[in-house]
Amino acid sequence: MGINMSLIVKQTEEILKSKIIDAIAAATASGELPQAEMPAFIIEKPADKKNGDFSSNIAMAGARTYRKAPAMIAQAIVSNLDFEGTLIDRAEIAGPGFINFYLSDRYYSEIVKDAVTKGDDYGKSDYGTGKKMLVEFVSANPTGPMHIGNARGGAIGDCLASVLEAAGYEVWREFYVNDAGNQIEKFATSLEVRYLQECGKDAEMPEDAYHGADITQHAREFFAENGDKFADTDSKERRDALVAFALPKNIDGLERDLKKYRITYDNWFRESTLHNDGSVQWIINTLKEKGVTYEQEGALWFKASEFGNDKDIVLIRANGLPTYIVPDIAYHYNKLVKRGYDKAIDVLGADHHGYIPRMKAALTALGIDADRLDPVIMQMVRLVRDGDTIKLSKRSGKAITLNTLLEEVPIDAARFFFNLREPNSHFDFDLELAAKQSNENPVYYVQYAHARICSILRKAQEQGVEMRTPTMEELDRLSSPEERELISHLAALTDEIISAAKQYDPAKITHYVIDLATLFHKFYNAQRVVIDDIGLMQARLYLCTAVKSTIKSILTMLKIDAPDSM
Repeated sequence: MGINMSLIVKQTEEILKSKIIDAIAAATASGELPQAEMPAFIIEKPADKKNGDFSSNIAMAGARTYRKAPAMIAQAIVSNLDFEGTLIDRAEIAGPGFINFYLSDRYYSEIVKDAVTKGDDYGKSDYGTGKKMLVEFVSANPTGPMHIGNARGGAIGDCLASVLEAAGYEVWREFYVNDAGNQIEKFATSLEVRYLQECGKDAEMPEDAYHGADITQHAREFFAENGDKFADTDSKERRDALVAFALPKNIDGLERDLKKYRITYDNWFRESTLHNDGSVQWIINTLKEKGVTYEQEGALWFKASEFGNDKDIVLIRANGLPTYIVPDIAYHYNKLVKRGYDKAIDVLGADHHGYIPRMKAALTALGIDADRLDPVIMQMVRLVRDGDTIKLSKRSGKAITLNTLLEEVPIDAARFFFNLREPNSHFDFDLELAAKQSNENPVYYVQYAHARICSILRKAQEQGVEMRTPTMEELDRLSSPEERELISHLAALTDEIISAAKQYDPAKITHYVIDLATLFHKFYNAQRVVIDDIGLMQARLYLCTAVKSTIKSILTMLKIDAPDSM
């Protein structure tokens, strides 16, 4: 039939609505129903499949309009329904006048054929075609290693970008490198103190500086290369040299660790470029020109309270230095205006809740639609082992980093687990469960379903079965409740991806594939695949192939392995 199944699934309700309206027109023309204004009615999917694939309340809704009993109205409609050329098989009247609609065998056959034919492209759509989305995520300070929150943000951001791509959007992954500002000054101070200590000088580390072992290691390596050459130089020269030495190493380390985590960015955008190209100063000047700033106690303030924020905010401190918000405004201006992205999606920690109204206020003041900035607020993760919360790494005695997590948990499990809950929900990450090779572990359970199907197909070939593309009539025989339930779930993939993209929630896709694995195991336990009935066997092998390719394409979208054997 050459039908685009994702389109058919999406349009079934519209087709039914149109057919009901046509049937009422025919019933009115024949005198079975009186002339009247079309009543409002709904079409929905019944909770119980026994009540059909779709159901409508049109007969009850029209009782007052047509001044007839709902059962009589339903009979008049059903007798005039014409499903020729559709994938709807029949309509039945139930209860007080509900009309239940049943999809044809061919509908299910077309879904299986579509899933196998499209392969990796099955479920993808052109929903977001023409829209450019920039997803900025992780953006950890380059002054130290990534923590467990960055691990969740990385998995959510990367999988969200993949979901958006599958829904047809043009997507750009970006890491914003904070290589300027207050944290870099603190980084420089920390490095300077440790270097001077290496040189034998008496230098004390400020309490609010970075005390990590990585700072000491950088200072030692710098000293090994330069000796005490910078011990008596101007402090600015010394600090600049130390930052120029250590910062690239940290950024390289971030990039290396993220690649290990299967995250590759399209761009690493440096904050320093916004200072160097005049963007930061331009933002200040423009806000001044628009009359939305004022001076108080030597500082420059932005009238953010006039644009939806709860209070005004400082742009330039009394010491003449801009606050962190100014380059951030310049960065978002760069995304939305200079580079022309339709949406800037920021994956942020829960501690950034107040950041969003401030940024939206600034964008509004600059004449930019603030709705083009979409935050994905991510709650923190609790690491759990044996029911107890873990706060420290046993190995280092420090907070658990992305690297220490991946030493304990497979990358597949980490990426899958961090996408098991919607981003804005609190999440307990069970370390034991994530490392467990059993069906209790959801990622193992899904991977096992894929491996099991591969095994079924291999064994069939070993038994001399020559797999072929079954006829549509053979596929029509996939009519058991388990087969129909499994195929219906396959049919829902396109809408599920679009829904996940619209809601910025990749957890919808992990839930979808877990349910797909569950329905496959249910089908396999109820129906033998390799049987004497050749036609039905070929259809079931084809259904297995459809489920296998769908699981693989979803796991590939999430950058998770789909093993052929386990």
